[in-house]
Amino acid sequence: MRIITGQYKGRRLKTLEGLHVRPTSDRLRETLFNILAPRIEGARLLDLCAGSGAVGIEAFSRGAAAVTFIENNRRAAQLISENLQHCGIEEGVRLINRDALSALKYLAEQQLQYDIVYLDPPYDSQLYSPILWLLAKHSLVVDEGLVIVEHRRQLPREACYGELCAYRVLTQGETQLTFLRRVSPGGENELSSC
Repeated sequence: MRIITGQYKGRRLKTLEGLHVRPTSDRLRETLFNILAPRIEGARLLDLCAGSGAVGIEAFSRGAAAVTFIENNRRAAQLISENLQHCGIEEGVRLINRDALSALKYLAEQQLQYDIVYLDPPYDSQLYSPILWLLAKHSLVVDEGLVIVEHRRQLPREACYGELCAYRVLTQGETQLTFLRRVSPGGENELSSC
């Protein structure tokens, strides 16, 4: 796995194997960041269930102002730390080695908000809905912010979680990215696929 572009372009990242870890492919990350390109510069990104940290490090390489990584697995969190060191990234990043739900409650207590949230738990996880409801409940996403969820294509999902509503779905093979944004009460939301 490598950083696709930006300041750390070409740097290889370590990944874990054998722990039900499914890193986001280079191809899917490239597609994702092509979509996010106008929003990355100066953004605050939350990489939830971060795995190797590839998505957050890619965002930082492309000009994100700050990235918070949340990873419950101790070995994966250590790997994120090593990948950050390998890239020479010391400032503007924060690594929280806790389960996603308690970490989100902690961030809410700190009254932190993010421009972009990337959520990628193991595909068989039951965390999708609880995390999305917590993000909405605690207003962890800024008004014009995005939440992107990577999941198996067949995953049933709700159209909205509070004020966070799906508006775009991108499919690559068996993987989908669902894009959600905050919709004011009574506002219209139209879902598109590509």
